[in-house]
Parts: sequence; C-alpha cells; structure tokens
Amino acid sequence: MNSPPDRYSYVAMAFHWAIAGLLVWNVLIAWNADDLKGLAHVRALQPHKTIGIVVLLLSLGRLAWRLVMKPPRMPDTLAPWERRLARTVHVLFYIAIIGLPLSGWAMVSAGKLYAIYPVMLGPIHVPQIPIAQWVGGDTHDVHEVLEIVHDLLGKATIYVLIPLHILGALKHQFIDKADELGRMIPFWPRRRAEGHTP
Repeated sequence: MNSPPDRYSYVAMAFHWAIAGLLVWNVLIAWNADDLKGLAHVRALQPHKTIGIVVLLLSLGRLAWRLVMKPPRMPDTLAPWERRLARTVHVLFYIAIIGLPLSGWAMVSAGKLYAIYPVMLGPIHVPQIPIAQWVGGDTHDVHEVLEIVHDLLGKATIYVLIPLHILGALKHQFIDKADELGRMIPFWPRRRAEGHTP
C-alpha cells in the first residue's frame, strides 16, 4: 500500500485556492450589498448567488477528490490535540463550503422574487428548489429560518474557521518548522521538517 504524500496534489490545491478566492469575493459582495435597500439590494446580490453555485460545485468536486485521493500525512511535530483540532476544522470547513451555498440557494428559492431574480450560472437558469411544494404553500417562515442559517454559517466561517485555519498554518510553518505552506501553495520551495517521517 502506498503511503500518503507529504503535500496536496495540484488538483487539490486548485480546488482550495479557487474556493478560497471565491469565498472572499462573495463576502465582499455581500458586505457591499448590505448598504443597499429594496430591489437594489436584491440586484446587487445576483453575482453573489452565481458565485455561490460555483462554490457549491467546486466544493462537491473537492470532496469527491478528497474521497478518492489520499490527503498528505500530518507533520510529526503536531501534538494529539492539534491533530484532532485540524481534523475538526477540516470537517467543519466542508460543512461550511457546502452548507453556505446550499442554504443560500434554498433561501432565495423560498423567497417571493425568484421568478424575477433567479439564480443564474452564466446563461443557465439554475432550477428553484421546490420548497413551496415541500412545505405546502407559504414559505415566509422557511425563508426566515434559512436566512438565519445562512448568516450564521457565514459568520462562523469568516470569524472562526478562516482565522483558525490561517493561524494554524502559520504556527506549523514558522513555529513548528513543519513546512506547512509548502503542502498547499504550488511551487513553494520545500524543506524537510525535523522529525518528519521520510
């Protein structure tokens, strides 16, 4: 049996950085739209919806790739609690990058303006999730709940998961000397960390 690699594949790196960049872009769009009211707010969020669907597709692709390809082994310098925390953060990230766009798509599907402002993927009209059929009519309460879920997932991602991820990577790179950045940044010069299994 082949041992796990010591860095992510270029496909995994492409998924990681594409999703990260799109998430940042979408957060900026949402923040800018917060200053607008009424239909101006809805129109400003149209690109946000499109990017969300792209993030969903990329996230599902990344999850499929992760299930097929072995991830790199964790550095030997990590303490047991750091390994558990790293695995937990990775799982929560998958929940976030799939749950965020799904909850957003469901939220706008439950709204009253979907027919006028649908979710578009380029020229493709993304079908509306049939929430009205599922709940048997009025979707106002469902829309409100989904809006809260989407908002909480977004805040947890921005203010908890991303800082934990960045701080962990920087700690492993500069304090543990584990060459963490070289595992996920293409063409980053590699060096073997002390105590790392050959």
